[in-house]
Amino acid sequence: MEFSEVILRPVITEQSMLAIDDKKYTFEVDRRANKNLIKQAVEAMFEGVKVAQVNTVNVRAKKKRMGRYVGFTRRYKKAIVTLTAESADIELFGEGAEEE
Repeated sequence: MEFSEVILRPVITEQSMLAIDDKKYTFEVDRRANKNLIKQAVEAMFEGVKVAQVNTVNVRAKKKRMGRYVGFTRRYKKAIVTLTAESADIELFGEGAEEE
């Protein structure tokens, strides 16, 4: 599995944005990826980043209804990556996304 296939997208929620102050970044990852592979992928994709710890969570599908029809949302795996104190920060929104 290639490193670009491991990390699918960042998880952008209010709780995950508050955790960035503690150098914790949340990503949706491939469901087959383990913690060692996630650590290697983050360090390879983002320059100057050193990973201290990786926590993973399997997010279950939620039951949703639309009238009489019942379905499920998709299930996925979420990784919370903690960086070391001397590590560089990860730019999630690019250079031009600064507030004015």
